Amino acid sequence: MDVEARLSLIRQVGEEIITEGELKTVLETKSHPTAYDGFEPSGLAHLPFGVLRPILVDDMLRAGVRMKLWIADWFAWVNNKMGGDLERIQEVGRYFVEVWKAAGVDMSKVDVLWTSEAAKNEEYWKKVVTVAQNSTLARAQRALTIAGRTSKEGLQAAQLFYPMMQVADIFWLDVDICQLGLDQRRANILAREIAEKMKWKKPVAVHHHMLMGLQGKKEPEGYDENSALDAEIASKMSKSKPETSIYVHDDSDVIARKVNSAYCPPKVVEGNPLAEYSKYIIFRKLKSMRIERPDKYGGSAEFFSYDELAAAYAGGSLHPADLKKGVSESLDAIIKPIRDHFAKDPGARRLYEAVRSSEATR
Repeated sequence: MDVEARLSLIRQVGEEIITEGELKTVLETKSHPTAYDGFEPSGLAHLPFGVLRPILVDDMLRAGVRMKLWIADWFAWVNNKMGGDLERIQEVGRYFVEVWKAAGVDMSKVDVLWTSEAAKNEEYWKKVVTVAQNSTLARAQRALTIAGRTSKEGLQAAQLFYPMMQVADIFWLDVDICQLGLDQRRANILAREIAEKMKWKKPVAVHHHMLMGLQGKKEPEGYDENSALDAEIASKMSKSKPETSIYVHDDSDVIARKVNSAYCPPKVVEGNPLAEYSKYIIFRKLKSMRIERPDKYGGSAEFFSYDELAAAYAGGSLHPADLKKGVSESLDAIIKPIRDHFAKDPGARRLYEAVRSSEATR
């Protein structure tokens, strides 16, 4: 595969690439550059984690990139996830690995690494301290939005470690590419600045789209000075909000109920979560979306691309009820293999039950 084809695959991943010129240079000089994506282990897997992330990882792998999946257990601990219980957090981390397997990630081509293992090494903490020495307190506080926190919240001093550790991770893992969500751009920008100052390897940032929750677009909440990005972060699907999230364990009835209650105004594509799921998931996983409906409502319809679907919906020939039906059935078909894996594999089932139990009692 030539450089342009590899670059095209990574463009499918990155809604923002900083910078594309640097990325092209990396691809020209390395057949298998390294990238990482990091995850706080907390809660049950939803669409962004269990379906969208594997799609993105697959594109990166096809582009010849070696992926490092960073299970950020200490970050979840600092961020008080799972009640601040590190053992429960690590159990969720093992469950996350099982989700990736079930979603079809080729685990032979990725490295699964844990923050808790790095934390045993003195050199890791030297990186953290070096990053902190080259950052200001104000910059660290602004970067706390990467942990899903705003300046309006009462924060613990321990949470100031979060951005310093995340930036240090990039250099500890020795990656060429940071492949994270747009909500993580502050850490990546800081890493690029520190790399220049310290003469360390400067990472390329590939920021992917954040999937919207079923509630639709929300008002900015103070995550970023850029109001459009702030609203995108505020609107993202959250594992902690069951009614605005779809989980990889939801059955067809639950998916249909949630989708039917989703924000879906007639003829409006922009800010419509069901249009988003079609664009970023359904037409990336399935060849088409078929919608069965009576002749009096126009008869059954089949769409072979997102653009075709969006045009029909914006033009009014596709009703919100039709879109909801097509999206719920398509998502159910995509999620079913993951759901089945956890139903049939005893080890996977035990992990799922443990995480579900922890969610119910914390």
